[in-house]
Amino acid sequence: MTDLSDLQPVASSRLAAQIDGAAHAAEARVIAWRRDFHAHPELGNREFRTAGIVAEHLKSLGFDVVQTGVAHTGVVGLLVGGLPGSVVALRADMDALPVAEEVDLPFASKVRTEWNGENVGVMHACGHDAHVAILMGVAEVLAGLRAGLCGSVKFLFQPAEELPPEGEEGGAKLMVEQGAMDNPRPAAVFGLHVTSRLPVGVIGYRPGPAMASADNLKITIHGRQTHGAMPWLGVDPIVTSAQVVLGLQTVVSRQTDLTQEPAVVTIGMIRGGLRENIIPDSVEMRGTIRTFDEGMRDDIHERVTYLAEAISRGSRAGCTVCIRKNYPVTVNDPALTAAMLPSLQRVAGIGQVHLVPKVMGSEDFSFFQRVSPGLFFFLGVASDAAAVATAAPNHSPRFFIDERCLILGVQALAHLACDYLEAGATAR
Repeated sequence: MTDLSDLQPVASSRLAAQIDGAAHAAEARVIAWRRDFHAHPELGNREFRTAGIVAEHLKSLGFDVVQTGVAHTGVVGLLVGGLPGSVVALRADMDALPVAEEVDLPFASKVRTEWNGENVGVMHACGHDAHVAILMGVAEVLAGLRAGLCGSVKFLFQPAEELPPEGEEGGAKLMVEQGAMDNPRPAAVFGLHVTSRLPVGVIGYRPGPAMASADNLKITIHGRQTHGAMPWLGVDPIVTSAQVVLGLQTVVSRQTDLTQEPAVVTIGMIRGGLRENIIPDSVEMRGTIRTFDEGMRDDIHERVTYLAEAISRGSRAGCTVCIRKNYPVTVNDPALTAAMLPSLQRVAGIGQVHLVPKVMGSEDFSFFQRVSPGLFFFLGVASDAAAVATAAPNHSPRFFIDERCLILGVQALAHLACDYLEAGATAR
């Protein structure tokens, strides 16, 4: 990564007051966009309507480049400022989740569609509708100030953060592969995520590893089918799978140095058998592996594979282990985070910017951070501090956003971009 140790952001960019004024002027439109996206959610790689609205908005603002169809439905916009400088990128994810909404809102989602062969409800249960609306607001604010902007801002509207449909590629990884972070390459990339674990008005951040890697685990135990009353005539994959599940718990609790970083190995699905008196041929288990260190990540993969295969051999069963790496660890560049912390504190207030614990959830923003140093922070959406304890979490059908958070998101991203660019211009 780029050495940012010499980066000294100005206390306040020349455009600070104008940014705040323009953000307040755009607030009603940002809320309207968010409600529209919320009522019309689209799943990963299918964000056609959302991407169309985004692209037309950027074109209407006179963006120098508006590229569509990136990683299927992604939109990349480039706004070139009137003064020389470097490049910074801002990202928002656009996709919804296969969740049927249970929140009583006039703009609640009624959408249903097919997803991996099933008919599902669709909801912005993770707040990506807010992310898109916020970044559209930032685009409007900075486009209006482009004459005084030092350098350029690249806008990344990303599809399929919640994973694409089975059998398809997508998300930040595909955007990077298709050149979204090139020509020009950003010197830094910023992003945010709404969370009901913080109250509205509060920004959460963490330098270094902030969100876990996420890997899919699939284990198939191969037995030999027999009558349930005569198990000795076959090989029981159900009993073997139970032993494997219990054994896997020792990978974290007894084989991993948790004084370095936390980790999780979870089996979330077991499927096998058709009726009570037949021992089946096979059992399939699926789960997730979460870590905060790439070396620990590979070590756990090796230990999970060895243990599952060894336990199965001891039961005379076969075993196939498939681990698919999905998202890397989301790592906030420590120097960049320290340099930009004053910007967040100026926007939200020093007492409203909190150092937060590591999050076991994952983010494919991490792929952008592998190209350029990045800072990914959290925007509180619970109505107040007392509501945090009972607020529905992200991915819940009852997930709810207090829309007072939106203007803070616009201000935070706009200030980060301008402060970083101006600091670089000043350093030259």
